[in-house]
Amino acid sequence: MGFGGISIWQLLIILVIIVLLFGTKRLRNIGTDLGSAIRGFRSSIKDNEAETPVDADATFPEARKEVTAAPTTPASTAPAAPAQPVAPSAPTATNNTGSDKH
Repeated sequence: MGFGGISIWQLLIILVIIVLLFGTKRLRNIGTDLGSAIRGFRSSIKDNEAETPVDADATFPEARKEVTAAPTTPASTAPAAPAQPVAPSAPTATNNTGSDKH
């Protein structure tokens, strides 16, 4: 017995039918295309691993850049910003459906 109850003769018959349906040239092209796609995928994975250092924070790279870009001057030497008055906000509309009346 072969693979899962399929004998070698049944596999050969299936192979012959596939070759007759598609032809050797088309099967060769499909194999070449599939092989180049797999090679491209593997090389992109290797390139990505080579570009990303091991200790890099993969979850929040933007936050890591902001931390390193922060100024190193102490807060006491930085000029204080003048206080801005807060403008009163517009009144908000309320939903008076009568459900919360006592």
